[in-house]
Amino acid sequence: MTETPTEAIQLTVDVVGVRDGKILFVERGWEPHKGDLALPGGYVNAGETARAAAAREFKEETGVVVREEDLELVGFYDAPDRDPRGRFVSVAFAVTVPAGAQATAGDDAAAVQWQTPGPELRLAFDHDQIVADAAKKLGLPAPRRSRVRINMGRRD
Repeated sequence: MTETPTEAIQLTVDVVGVRDGKILFVERGWEPHKGDLALPGGYVNAGETARAAAAREFKEETGVVVREEDLELVGFYDAPDRDPRGRFVSVAFAVTVPAGAQATAGDDAAAVQWQTPGPELRLAFDHDQIVADAAKKLGLPAPRRSRVRINMGRRD
């Protein structure tokens, strides 16, 4: 019997925050993809559910508080090469950002910005696919699926 090698898999979350047809993105402050737009998100801590992690990470990176029960599952993303740092599986959620909530960059986000999803939008990692899937569920325009080649955390 041949044994299959194991690999460490990190569980992360990503959040598609929507208000008035726009999505809240963060500008990454660290590599990989430093300076690129990405969805707010991060690691699921020990003893934490993915939904709780999504609410926590959204608040840490954008300053916006959302309730766990308002987070709608978009899907999970597990392509082996989706992140140059190693094997990451992400659970993605969508949430309507409360009217009047002010977003401010926090944690490892250099900036926050609202963008209308569309074909000209290029995002870090596979976040364009996550946004496209969320947009389909929510009836928003979808970004193009970029052909990203990972090279030292940079897009070519």
